Amino acid sequence: MQQPNDTDFASAWGKIAQALSNLRFGTVEITVHDGRIVQIERREKLRLDSPAAQVSAKPTHKSNPKSD
Repeated sequence: MQQPNDTDFASAWGKIAQALSNLRFGTVEITVHDGRIVQIERREKLRLDSPAAQVSAKPTHKSNPKSD
């Protein structure tokens, strides 16, 4: 097994920091094989307004534009 050196760690930490930058909701997954970081995966979630908030913003009654 080859030991990672300081350059490998510095490069990996830089890439991990880049994956974390501007991430509001989500995950960063680090895969390690034989003591070395071989993969960094970023999954970002985009949060939208909840449907309940949108429903409560709508009027609760309908107006009838027809006049008798």
